[in-house]
Amino acid sequence: MHSRRKLRIETGRAALALTVMLMVCAACAGASSATLFLEEPYGTLGFFTPTGHAAVYLSGVCAASPLVLRRCKPGETGVVISRYDGVQGYDWIAIPLIPYLYAVNRAEDIPLFADAKMVSSLRDRYRRQYLEDVIPNRENGDTPSGNWYELVGSSYDRTIYGFEIDTTPAQDLALIRKLNASPNVSHFHLSYRNCADFAKDIINFYYPKALHRSIIADIGMSTPKQMAKRVVKFNQRHPEIHYSRLVIAQVPGSLQRSFAPKSVVQSFFTSKKYIVPSAVLSPIFAGCIFAVYVGTGASRFEPARDAMIYAPGNIPAPPLDHEDARAYQHELKDLLAEIDSPSSSDKAWSKLQSKAVMDFDDLGRPVLLMEVDGRIVSVGATAGNVLKGNAPPQLVRQLLEARLQSELRGRAVRGLSEDELSRDWSLLRRSMSEEIKSEQDAPVATHSAIRSDNLRGQP
Repeated sequence: MHSRRKLRIETGRAALALTVMLMVCAACAGASSATLFLEEPYGTLGFFTPTGHAAVYLSGVCAASPLVLRRCKPGETGVVISRYDGVQGYDWIAIPLIPYLYAVNRAEDIPLFADAKMVSSLRDRYRRQYLEDVIPNRENGDTPSGNWYELVGSSYDRTIYGFEIDTTPAQDLALIRKLNASPNVSHFHLSYRNCADFAKDIINFYYPKALHRSIIADIGMSTPKQMAKRVVKFNQRHPEIHYSRLVIAQVPGSLQRSFAPKSVVQSFFTSKKYIVPSAVLSPIFAGCIFAVYVGTGASRFEPARDAMIYAPGNIPAPPLDHEDARAYQHELKDLLAEIDSPSSSDKAWSKLQSKAVMDFDDLGRPVLLMEVDGRIVSVGATAGNVLKGNAPPQLVRQLLEARLQSELRGRAVRGLSEDELSRDWSLLRRSMSEEIKSEQDAPVATHSAIRSDNLRGQP
């Protein structure tokens, strides 16, 4: 490893040690925090309304049920609370942090590489275990339709940015009493009662008038990006209040990658489907939009700036440097050239995974069941069990290679830490060692021998 990378690692470790010390001090003082989540838009809806989603993570507030709040007990990690549209008529629902992000209860159960089928299964499994009173089955026992999927597994769909400010236990208790006593009935309205409005009201409960709408940048609407900018400005005015930024990366996988959130004016100006017709019909109007876009500095706000990377089950870590990311990309290519076996892109692995059936091992961690040469094999789907299944090493290597390729591609590097990448790198090297050892044994199954036809009916 180059000396430059070593220096960055040592610097990151020093920052990590400082973070640990601050967290310990905060824990001793009984402190808590409120974190505004700025969640990137994704999919078709995000293409037309690229403002994203807003939620608030409260580290000192927990859930007696999804609709009733309480103070957290020692060791509990708090809840994410947000306003939803079309979820059983409720205005807000509270979900514990790890399930909200990954639709599982434990960090060790988070899959390494997710596809739509796996995510759907994890979400419905969690709903049946913990949310069925709020989101019931259909009369025939099937999974209900609707927007309830937004309650859990948000990190499969998008990257999330966190803007954290300190709160006090007394403030938490007051908020709990307020929300528990208020009618939890939805009156969602996109223009003036949306998810960003709810997040604004929560933060303003702790710090009155800290957040507000932008009449110019968002034409009077509340947007997640505007609320995040206001939290940053609030910190600049009140440096005595502890403040930090986090990035929670989208889970690697075959689901469409999310994209940068925008303000209302920014989304209008940067979208050809809006600005080009406007410029043709009314150049003066288009010029005004340009002036607002430049004057509000919409393009200069970078949510990931100075942010630490959230690592599930660990404390936040420094982000991977872009130069190091490029070095890792070259090293990955060279490493895979060492093995006399066809490499697999993440798209090729996605095709294989789509034919698999998801199950769970004895510890409740996801596994993938595949048919290889007439027998069912199990591929561990998490960092803790990926090397413990009975699948050919080639399949394990392909899974880990797909994850690394997804992690090191494009904007995904923003949410990657040196620690997490080192773990994945080590798993890949170990799987390759097993693959090399198996070369003298029975031939490894080809892609055409891996089927799912006989897996129908498997659990």
